[in-house]
Amino acid sequence: MRREQKTAEAGCPCEGMVETESNKGARSVAALETEEKDGAESLLERVLHRDNLNAAYKRVKRNGGAAGVDGMTVDEMLPYLKEHKDELLASIRNGKYKPQPVRRVEIPKPDGGVRMLGVPTVIDRMIQQALVQVLQPIFEPTFSDNSFGFRPKRSAHQAMTKAKEYYEQGYTRVVDLDLAKYFDTVNHDLLICMVREQVKDEAVILLIRKFLRSGVMVNGLLSPTKEGTPQGGNLSPLLSNIYLTRFDRLLESRGHKFVRYADDCAPRRRREATEQVA
Repeated sequence: MRREQKTAEAGCPCEGMVETESNKGARSVAALETEEKDGAESLLERVLHRDNLNAAYKRVKRNGGAAGVDGMTVDEMLPYLKEHKDELLASIRNGKYKPQPVRRVEIPKPDGGVRMLGVPTVIDRMIQQALVQVLQPIFEPTFSDNSFGFRPKRSAHQAMTKAKEYYEQGYTRVVDLDLAKYFDTVNHDLLICMVREQVKDEAVILLIRKFLRSGVMVNGLLSPTKEGTPQGGNLSPLLSNIYLTRFDRLLESRGHKFVRYADDCAPRRRREATEQVA
């Protein structure tokens, strides 16, 4: 099936963005065996490698957090995996794995209002973390040096230091930008198109899209997710940086000095000569 793509742009071939039946099968056993004989390994198999999954499990267990819609806690994750690991991996490999909806949680903001968070199930968190561990090194070289949020070996303190450097260079006028409802309004088709620029394994693309479309559970009612990447998922920070990299490059192409931390950005400019204080 195909549907008209209204969000595609030049240089961004999205191919209709709805996976065809030929893609849904992910990779067949024969294809995987052929790759193994050739000394190659699919990206999905790197995600599902035992060491990568073990590291993802430990990360989710260490972070703790609330249960998702199925009520499973992080302490119940290991017994479940011991019993259902083979079934779980098979469903991911054959493209039949279906992430569960995220549980919607409202977190009060200090300045009023609420922040909408999505809590995936612990198993979905583990799989998302396994994806992040493989995809992060692929996308890191493509990110802007002005991006500091949710990246390895980068922090808010480093963003503040960079802003201070710009100030000392004479860029003393600041515009503080916050993309309103950013995580709730990300266009899925454009995002998948951007992911495809670096990821060629359609099984991984399909898995990412399933997480994006898993839906949201609010007061027992399921709502579809046609846009957005729910805050709270392990995969959302990486996807947000992928989506905003073009924004970073646009600012850089216009000569702006700025720092960005997730959806918060602070472009700076020099004070005009007529405004200089003697």
